[in-house]
Amino acid sequence: MGAFDTIIFDLGGVLIDWNPKYLYRDVFDGDEEKVDWFLNTICTYNWNMEHDAGRPLKVGTDLLIKEFPEYESWIRLYYDEWPRMLGGPISGTVAILKQLKQKETYNLLALTNWSNETFPVALERFEFLNDFEGIVVSGDENTRKPHKEIYEITLDRYRITPEKAVFIDDNIDNVEAANQMGITGIHFKNPDQLHSELNALGIKI
Repeated sequence: MGAFDTIIFDLGGVLIDWNPKYLYRDVFDGDEEKVDWFLNTICTYNWNMEHDAGRPLKVGTDLLIKEFPEYESWIRLYYDEWPRMLGGPISGTVAILKQLKQKETYNLLALTNWSNETFPVALERFEFLNDFEGIVVSGDENTRKPHKEIYEITLDRYRITPEKAVFIDDNIDNVEAANQMGITGIHFKNPDQLHSELNALGIKI
């Protein structure tokens, strides 16, 4: 089987194109400055990450409306219209996943920072998610990458030997956290780069 027997994929930014700008560009009539201001000031990355770590969407939404009542309607849209943030599959990476699946050589898993309330939308929309033998969703575990706990959960649940696993993520912090666990990390930039790095590790596609 070679040096590696398990490949773990992140989802958003690696296999699935997700971006809140897709929604708010419509909301703000293409005003990119206003979109950036809103997502950097009101519905921020860190606020969203709390829901990825298990906070109920209603709780987080109500907290933010209490802080910024004048923007209530725009804040509510974040999760009311959440499916509009999904841009579609990243086809080049999906092709790599499909080729690996056909080989039947590797355990294929996903480890994603994702709210357990919105993840069912992705499961329904993206057929290729059925190719994984298991998916660890941060919202189900009440922790998230890059915290050590979620890597430990993944390793334990699927009986993974860290040194025999490869982890692919577009967030360098998450990759470095995997490296610290003894997992070989690939910082994803695009499908061609991923293809090359997998080949370099002896994972031929």
